[in-house]
Amino acid sequence: MSAISYPKTTPERAIRTATADDIDHLVELESRCFTSDRISRRQFRWMITRANAELRLCESAEQLLGYVLVLFHKGTSLARLYSLAISPAHQGQGIGRQLLGEAERLAEAHRCVYLRLEVDPRNRSAVALYESQGFQLFGTREDYYQDHADARLYQKRTLHTPPRISCQVPYYEQTLDFTCGPASLIMAMRALQPSMPADRTLEVQLWREATTIYMTSGHGGCSPYGLALAAHRRGFRAQLLVNDAGPMFLDGVRRDDKKAVLELVHADFLAQIADTDIQMNCAEFSTSDLVTALSHGCVPLVLISSWRFNDNKAPHWVVLVAADDTFVYLHDPDVDTQLSKAPGDTQSVPVRIDSFDRMIRFGQSRMQAALCLCPPLDEYPSNND
Repeated sequence: MSAISYPKTTPERAIRTATADDIDHLVELESRCFTSDRISRRQFRWMITRANAELRLCESAEQLLGYVLVLFHKGTSLARLYSLAISPAHQGQGIGRQLLGEAERLAEAHRCVYLRLEVDPRNRSAVALYESQGFQLFGTREDYYQDHADARLYQKRTLHTPPRISCQVPYYEQTLDFTCGPASLIMAMRALQPSMPADRTLEVQLWREATTIYMTSGHGGCSPYGLALAAHRRGFRAQLLVNDAGPMFLDGVRRDDKKAVLELVHADFLAQIADTDIQMNCAEFSTSDLVTALSHGCVPLVLISSWRFNDNKAPHWVVLVAADDTFVYLHDPDVDTQLSKAPGDTQSVPVRIDSFDRMIRFGQSRMQAALCLCPPLDEYPSNND
């Protein structure tokens, strides 16, 4: 349980769930608390009526003193403190600590591993509040606010089961809708070779090398075979895990001419792989197999169905960075702002192992694919469980 200390709710100052009838008061409070990056009336209504969120009010004698808004992201065990506001006339009375304690209780009630937030470092009182209550800095985000100020990313663990196995993987956000594979490969390569540069030029270059040309719609996606070859060309040792050695994504392509191109690209990838030391295992695999690879110093890129994250059936690449007995932790290169996500919501994302076992099977054919980048043989460590 959290060790946070906060004033208890009293008859004079109570916390309750917001309703649509509170929107006028929330908008008015927002205008008094913030000069930019305000939550709009429409956003408040969406948060209260539709979002996967909890909005709590602190009030006294029916006067709104402050609020806290916590978001929960589908398919993950992660909570985000989206906003916390306190009436300027009532600051310094412990309301912030009280609302922060409520946010932690909400995160615990939803069985979330982390509660994360962004804060403007110029807001010294907010920074002091979070740090005094055990939140730890884990990153920064440049040009985050409307006035182009940077944000600090903080987190606090609300379920105390720290990762048993972990790998330091620098985060890289994809810059195009169709480059989750290259972005994931960049993260894995930099984990094994930290000096390797990461930029959009490399991201697009990797996509050009690994794309399958066609998918169900839009730009071509990256196959595990193409990504393995791209990693091999840059000196990395690669191991492919697939449950079917045939061409991928054919089920979503209706035209025979496009299917023929996919088959041609796939055959070319296989011919190139045959001339390399890339290992290819064609068999079913589980999350446990990926965690074992991670424990031996490898960095797994995994193709998942993103349906459990965003109701989108498209295949999506993520990187496995840590694991414990209950959760795996993922770097997701896609910061989906339409789902109110921020960069802190896509780094070391906790996902229950039983849920992840379902995510790593894609489409009606239950297709599976993963690519493990491994350290050189002379650096291969023993199991670090």
